[in-house]
Amino acid sequence: MTRSAAPGTALPILAMTAVVLASNVLVQFPINDFLTWGAFTYPASFLVTDLTVRLQGPAHARRAVYAGFAFAVLLSLWLASPRIAFASGTAFLAGQLADILVFQRLRRASWWKAPLVSSMAGSVLDTALFFTLAFAGTGLPFVTLGFGDLAVKLALATLFLAPFRAVLAFALPARI
Repeated sequence: MTRSAAPGTALPILAMTAVVLASNVLVQFPINDFLTWGAFTYPASFLVTDLTVRLQGPAHARRAVYAGFAFAVLLSLWLASPRIAFASGTAFLAGQLADILVFQRLRRASWWKAPLVSSMAGSVLDTALFFTLAFAGTGLPFVTLGFGDLAVKLALATLFLAPFRAVLAFALPARI
């Protein structure tokens, strides 16, 4: 991708920041002993990343991840706790960069394989890191919460194949 395409990264950065910030606030509110509200918003970050990789390339996706990370962590320090901000930033970077790597390796496979497998791989890594860093030693059942959240994230990774395909059909009608 060329440098002139950089303005196209603004929308993914804004989307990434909004999703991560909302998730960092919502993860602080457990629904029960095995699920938080953040599980329903965070998987959209993988959809944003995967669409950015497919439409603009991995370099733009990485820029969106880095910028979204910076904005979301700064805002999370204000709207969530510092521990949540640190855990989220660490897990977000690892999970999203893993997502980009896996997506790139699978991008020539069936249209659904790259977004599904990369989102699942990124979700597993992100969830393990986040719940350990954010809640270990706090008295919360972080392992149970992590598994519950991961189950929702994996289900949403599958459901997000429909909007992924729809956006691609709109953005790249000649290739689909």
